[in-house]
Amino acid sequence: MRIVFDPAGQEALRADAREMADGDPRIAYIPERLAGEGVDLDAVTSWEELRDNLGQPPLDDSAPTSHVA
Repeated sequence: MRIVFDPAGQEALRADAREMADGDPRIAYIPERLAGEGVDLDAVTSWEELRDNLGQPPLDDSAPTSHVA
């Protein structure tokens, strides 16, 4: 399954990419690529799987929330 953006969504992502390009072109590449290719949901790794791959314990309701952007 793939999420694709309509033309208005693609243009908004590309406008964001243009604004970011002056500061860090590597970051600007991300919204540009999303606009062009969408998101392949079959290739997305879940948060739980990422934590497991890093050897971190699963989160539960009692775990403190980290400040991750």
